[in-house]
Amino acid sequence: MFRTALRNVFAHKARLLMTAFAVMLGVTFISGSLVYGDSQSRAATARATDGYERIAVQVSPDGVPGGARPTGIDARTVKELAKLPGVSLAAGRVDGFAAVDDRAGRLLGHGSHQGGNFAPGADGEDPAYRFTQGTGPARDRAVALDERTAAKGGYRVGDTVRVGTAKGASSYRLSGVFRADGTKLPAGGSLALFTGDTAQRLFLDPGHYRSVELTAEPGTDVTRLIDRVESVLPKGTSAVTGARLAQIQANLATADSDTTSQIMVGFAAVALFVAAFLISNTFTMLITRRTRELALLRAVGASRTQVRRVLLTEAVLVGAVASAAGLAVGVGAAALLQKLFAPADTPAAPLVLTPTTVLVSLLVGTALTVLAAWLPSRRAMAIPPVAALTAAEPAAPARTGSTRTRTGAALLLTGTAAVLYGALTTGQDARTVIGGGAALTVAGAIVLVPLLARPFVALLRPLLVRVHPVQGTLAARNTVRDPRRTGATAAALAIALALASGLSVLGASAAQYLDRATTHDFTADYLVRPADGAMRMTPASAAPLQKLHGAKSSPLNQSTDYRIGGVPAVLTGVDPATIGRLLRYDVVEGSLDRLAKGEVAVADFKAREAGWHVGQKLPLERGDDRGSVTVGAVYRADEQSALLPSITAPDSLVARYDATPNTAGVLVATDGGPGRAALGRVAHAIGDNPALAVLDADGIRDQDSSGIGDQLNVFYALLSMALVIAALGIANTLAMSVLERRKEIGTLRALGVDRAGVTRMIRLEALVVGALGAAVGTLTGVFLGWALGRTLQESVVGYALVIPWGRLALGVLLALAGALLASLWPARRAARVDIPQATAAQ
Repeated sequence: MFRTALRNVFAHKARLLMTAFAVMLGVTFISGSLVYGDSQSRAATARATDGYERIAVQVSPDGVPGGARPTGIDARTVKELAKLPGVSLAAGRVDGFAAVDDRAGRLLGHGSHQGGNFAPGADGEDPAYRFTQGTGPARDRAVALDERTAAKGGYRVGDTVRVGTAKGASSYRLSGVFRADGTKLPAGGSLALFTGDTAQRLFLDPGHYRSVELTAEPGTDVTRLIDRVESVLPKGTSAVTGARLAQIQANLATADSDTTSQIMVGFAAVALFVAAFLISNTFTMLITRRTRELALLRAVGASRTQVRRVLLTEAVLVGAVASAAGLAVGVGAAALLQKLFAPADTPAAPLVLTPTTVLVSLLVGTALTVLAAWLPSRRAMAIPPVAALTAAEPAAPARTGSTRTRTGAALLLTGTAAVLYGALTTGQDARTVIGGGAALTVAGAIVLVPLLARPFVALLRPLLVRVHPVQGTLAARNTVRDPRRTGATAAALAIALALASGLSVLGASAAQYLDRATTHDFTADYLVRPADGAMRMTPASAAPLQKLHGAKSSPLNQSTDYRIGGVPAVLTGVDPATIGRLLRYDVVEGSLDRLAKGEVAVADFKAREAGWHVGQKLPLERGDDRGSVTVGAVYRADEQSALLPSITAPDSLVARYDATPNTAGVLVATDGGPGRAALGRVAHAIGDNPALAVLDADGIRDQDSSGIGDQLNVFYALLSMALVIAALGIANTLAMSVLERRKEIGTLRALGVDRAGVTRMIRLEALVVGALGAAVGTLTGVFLGWALGRTLQESVVGYALVIPWGRLALGVLLALAGALLASLWPARRAARVDIPQATAAQ
């Protein structure tokens, strides 16, 4: 039986080629995802833990209740730690946000923009940094840069470098260029080093450090060292070993790469699921073509089990060979992904091919092929020996009363009911119910697609006949000749379109919501805020803008840890005289002018939640401070608004209780409106500080919502593999159909249909199959996207359904284009059918 299966594979290698190619693509996807994920995870771990071996113990202050910044570790404690037995160096560290400009004023680096201090030991060296040019900074107006940032900016030792921090922007002389380990410089970021005094002034308080790194003398027991360290630590500080820090960083570093790998594997599973339809279709058509051959096996003594074993062995051979090829191509694809997506200034990570990846790739591809061939093999077992004397029988058409139809209808109705129930109810389990219902809905739609083939083709028939009367009529009849085959081919395409359409609906709805949340309430010309989310602005950042001639401005000073009327609250301090021009306040009760009298304005959702009303005087508490405040206005607001606060207060009120609020941004409106000149004036007013971004409405929108578009593009790219496999399924089905219909095609040619007419007929058949899959997939995807969006409305106020007609139309056009491309080879084969041979065939 094995030799028979092997001979059959070689005899039908052309027909099995598409199946093998589909399996290879799916395995390429999954093996490439695993290799890429493992490689990125190992590289991220290596980068994140680089340098921690030099740290024996790190001392840092504990967190302060309420989220306030810890004051740091004083210099006296650092000196005491340096005197402990076994300590060779106690390096006090200060860090904070520091952005470096290039010579044209553009921000250098991406991701993390860090500043720190150079902490030399007795030998004048800092073990955290290896200088390749110059030396560490020794004067207050000196700075050292990491070598990648220096190279990008074209800076050399002695040049003037402009660096921006929360305290403003200043020019420094470049004293040296260094290399740093992973503890100080994340991949792709920038790092500027200052003297200890300068760093303390910029990032903390004079005489204090953010942390202390202890380097142990050779042979020191770290366990005993940390006991000695803890014995001298002041209250509110703690110590941890460098090994423990390395482990924490490794766990954090691998989280993102693991998530990326899981997403890619999920889309790979979709591609393999689509490939299953192609495999099942191929084996079904092969068995139909080989009815006589299989019946002869039965006639010469082969049992039903042996016939099934032959077919499953063929599936194992095809799956194993295709999986091995897919694994090899997947490793190459992972290497290509690393080159394409690795940051230009980050060394390429070595590829990691684990035994688990090899085993999973080979098993998944082979098992999928066998499972997809299982049902056709069961049909082959039912072929009687007498069938060797008859011609191959066509597949039975789908019937409305069949078990398949009843099963599909039950799955579709149950799934649709579950999705509707989850969409129209609330609670944490709604998405789980929708997920289960979506799976049942898709399964039911797949089962029922063959039943939809006839009515769908009947709907398209007038259009087909109008375009090409003869070929259109023939294409419509040929498409419904075997509805199950047509349905299985269209179902593969429908799965890819359903996912793409659902993502499009969710993405468009989320983009509209974010656009409203970020810019709907924005009436100013510009928003000045940190270029990097890690930087903390202070009210002093707004001071230069308040002096800008011909402009109105207001800070957004956020202050936390209040209890107003017994309710936890966050106050946002603004300038009462200008805020009405800078933000859109839809006041429903009271007046915004009451801010100037020391009263507060409250968002409607906050007022409802707390039971407040205009004119109500409420007790206010913050720490040990006590006072009272009066509600002067209530305004409509989206709870998720990025700019409109829940409680708006005059900045003088916030300053009374909080000397260091966090300034989320500064709103600016110029007399002449936005423009290049106005933008330059605002940037110049803040000292051309690279640490601060000056954004207009479009800039805010792009910065806050661009991530959705990027994610959707990645998902579309991943789904394209499933679309390619679905197109291969159409090509395979048409090719097998042409082979079955050689005599019929030859007869058509003999009756006067030219090659162009035959080609047109095959292409129309492909378009009908593509249109069926696109219609089912798009409708299913929109329905599921709507249902998932409904679950967001409970927690995301203002979320509304958006149908992206243009994007959905593009998806349908791409599906039709893919179907048309898939028909090129089968149509060419059909057009080249030899008329005498075809008409003489039995």
